[in-house]
Amino acid sequence: MTKIALVTGAARGIGLATTKLFLELGWQVAMIDRDLPALDSASADLTGAQKFYCDVSIPAEVEATLPAVLKHFGQIDALINNAGVADFGPIEDTNFTRWRTVMETNLDGVFLMTQATIPALRQSRGAVVNIASISGLRASTLRVAYGTSKAAVIQLTKQQAVELGEYGIRANCVCPGPVRTKLAMAVHTQDIIDAYHDAIPLNRYGSEREIAEVIVFLASDKASYVTGQIIAADGGFDSTGVGLPALRH
Repeated sequence: MTKIALVTGAARGIGLATTKLFLELGWQVAMIDRDLPALDSASADLTGAQKFYCDVSIPAEVEATLPAVLKHFGQIDALINNAGVADFGPIEDTNFTRWRTVMETNLDGVFLMTQATIPALRQSRGAVVNIASISGLRASTLRVAYGTSKAAVIQLTKQQAVELGEYGIRANCVCPGPVRTKLAMAVHTQDIIDAYHDAIPLNRYGSEREIAEVIVFLASDKASYVTGQIIAADGGFDSTGVGLPALRH
């Protein structure tokens, strides 16, 4: 029986890479994004995928989208909460509007989508995979809103695992480290790239496909006894101690 994954933030980056990997493995995918032109473009040539326009931070849009997904596919076997915004800035320059903009998508969106999907996941005994960030595990410059939102997603994942386990629903969280996305490469100077390489034991950025591999594994039956786990897909970045770059020289 064909399995169905619902992927938010599916129009680009990790979400699109995850969508493509699911399709390669024989799943069908409900692609959700609020960027209409990007979603149209990303989904155009993908057999087995269906696009749904939805802003996951708006309760009414989530409530309207889930019935449409179920009408089209009939079931949901995995929910991938990937949609997020990255707005970086100093604490003193982060006003409440900026704070809420980050929280609405990164945290509220995960909560809303999961709540709306629980009935379908109970039927399929499915899986939730939330995408947080290494910034939710360790503090980093300019990430007061972003990092805090991702740390909250980590705790939310544990709550979901504890409370939904009795229904056979698994919930896990992936925390990507630095990933070689088009956006990152556009804004990271050579000094930043060099600094990341020095701090990451594998000496490189990850790829979107590498993150997708972890996500799809956690959504699959291969991870049938894995729940409540926070997995850093970060090249060892979270394990790095002070002094490592100097020791390499």
